[in-house]
Amino acid sequence: MGDWRDDRIGSALGGQNPTVMRRLRAGFAVIGDTQFLPGYSLLLTDEPAVQRLSELPRPRRVAFLADMDRLGEAVERACGRLDPAFRRVNLEILGNTDPFLHVHVWPRFDWEPGDLVGGPVWLYPRDRWTDERYALGARHDEIRKAIISELDALPE
Repeated sequence: MGDWRDDRIGSALGGQNPTVMRRLRAGFAVIGDTQFLPGYSLLLTDEPAVQRLSELPRPRRVAFLADMDRLGEAVERACGRLDPAFRRVNLEILGNTDPFLHVHVWPRFDWEPGDLVGGPVWLYPRDRWTDERYALGARHDEIRKAIISELDALPE
């Protein structure tokens, strides 16, 4: 296999995606490649061909949404514990760039710039997604471990 980023779901299924935090009932909880909002995570479907929530049979759809809820709560608890400026979590199913079903789990903080804190994350400058100073690395081990701990503490 080439770069795991070329097939995020396939590499997760094969145990080669280093961003995977936990295998859930209908997908994978992963930590985001960029961490300009520390704790940013995603839920990836475990069915690579699925592009939309509506393509899942109802029982799998319900399981995926339950996984979304669980990951969202885990990020909320972890970020709230580690940063007193934590304010909320935003959950988004967009699918405009990557053609597979996934959920963005964005923690939001009071320390964000005033002109951005009240709007969608997508209004942040483009360089936030590509600037190396925000790239996932060892300095994010604490938040990653905290999210995993919270995932493990929450019921399935």
